[in-house]
This record gives sequence, structure tokens and C-alpha cells, in this order.
Amino acid sequence: QVQLVESGGGLVQPGGSLRLSCAASGFRLDTVDIGWFRQAPGKEREGVACTSRIDSRTYYADSVKGRFTIYRDNAKNTVYLQMDSLKAEDTAVYYCASGQLLLIQTMGLWESEYDTWGQGTQVTVSS
Repeated sequence: QVQLVESGGGLVQPGGSLRLSCAASGFRLDTVDIGWFRQAPGKEREGVACTSRIDSRTYYADSVKGRFTIYRDNAKNTVYLQMDSLKAEDTAVYYCASGQLLLIQTMGLWESEYDTWGQGTQVTVSS
């Protein structure tokens, strides 16, 4: 069964850090592009980071650039999202997704390009 499972969410104070994990079963993550998305209450889901299956290049939304890092551990079949300097506006449910994108550098943060999704993990940034 093809499945993605996120973990690592929780409550953190502003300025703190969290690391989210996206573990795959039923397929190898190094064969797909991976994106991280988030959805805050009352808002549409937005892409925050993605990594290429071809060369592991990474791309970020402007809102998280310099604070979030996406990276792969192929031995563990897991992709991570390291989130530093967290802000209240980072509060959201975070999802990972996989797909084989035609052009990740322009499509990587488009949710329509991904076909397998995890169930999401809640991140709350609050004092």
C-alpha cells in the first residue's frame, strides 16, 4: 500500500524549532518529488517547500525561505522539514505529498501536481 505518514508536529513557542518527518511505505521516496504544504484555519493550502527527485534541489516559498529546510534521508525513506525561527503565522496543519513533476522549479509548490498525500500533522506556534 502506497502511503505517506507525517509526524513531529506539536506546540512550540515563537522563535523555537520543530522537525517534521514524512515517511513513505510501499514505494521509495527517492523516485518522487516531495512537497511540504500547510493549511491554516480559514485559509487555502499553500506550498512551503519541495525537493527534486532528480538532483535533490530544494525550493521554498518566500514566507519560509531562510527559516525552513527540506532534506531527504534515503536510507530511512524519509523526508524532513526542519523549521527554525518559528512564528505564530506558521501555525497550520502540515502535509507532505509526492509526485513526479514535469518541472519542479516552477510547479513544485502547486498542490495539483502531487498525487499522494499524508494525513497531516498539526503545528502550533504560541506563547
